[in-house]
Amino acid sequence: MAGYKTDRVAEDIKREITAVIRELKDPRVAGSFLTVVRVDVSSDASFAKVYISALEGIETAQNAVKGLKNATGYIRREVGGNLHLRKTPELKFIADDSVAHGIGIAKIINDLNIEKTDEDKKE
Repeated sequence: MAGYKTDRVAEDIKREITAVIRELKDPRVAGSFLTVVRVDVSSDASFAKVYISALEGIETAQNAVKGLKNATGYIRREVGGNLHLRKTPELKFIADDSVAHGIGIAKIINDLNIEKTDEDKKE
């Protein structure tokens, strides 16, 4: 499968999984702000790694992944039905802390900008 087609399928799967996650009623999943960071699809589209991040941190993401693993069959059926793929990939959910890490970096940059503006005002 060509690279652009794999990327397109990965983005479609990401969009559909995000929509299905919003509908889940599992308290491990519904109670947190989850983000599908990235989806890596194998070259034959039989496997997909779905990276999940939570705004609250890695512990919440790991707990949500447990809930998503229990709902894997439902999510896979919904994704396959909505995308009309020849082969719906087997989904593997992985906890990721990139959103929390990004927020930390943004906070550090913001703090540095505040310090710089304070120094500029003193001069």
